[in-house]
Amino acid sequence: MSIQAILLPLFVEVALTLGLLLWMATVRRNDIRSGAVRPAQIALREPNWPTRTQQIAYCFSNQFELPVLFYLLTVLEIITRHADLIFVVLAWIFVIARLAQAYVHTTSNRVMWRGSIYAVGALVLIVMWVIFMVRILLGLP
Repeated sequence: MSIQAILLPLFVEVALTLGLLLWMATVRRNDIRSGAVRPAQIALREPNWPTRTQQIAYCFSNQFELPVLFYLLTVLEIITRHADLIFVVLAWIFVIARLAQAYVHTTSNRVMWRGSIYAVGALVLIVMWVIFMVRILLGLP
């Protein structure tokens, strides 16, 4: 597997995170400028932002939960030279699930859909980690 093929799903996940960061910063700036929220109302991380802004902020925050384990696994797969086609396919499924969850989170925010998509991504990530651990512990290629 080429390093580009291995890292491309990770780059897409990073782009999602950075895109959400920029979006969140823009809507927060607009909320403060418009007077929808005053700095004193959110100075200690109180959730006093307008609902739409909170929705985007929570979606951004979610990118520091499961994806952290994905980032770590990708690096470990590269270092140990265990990244293969199975890893890349599962990585893309994980990232597509993250994109879909972010879409639902920032649009309709239907909790059941969002939770189901989250579960798919979590299950795929668990499978990825189990495969990696078994290969490492059993000395498999």
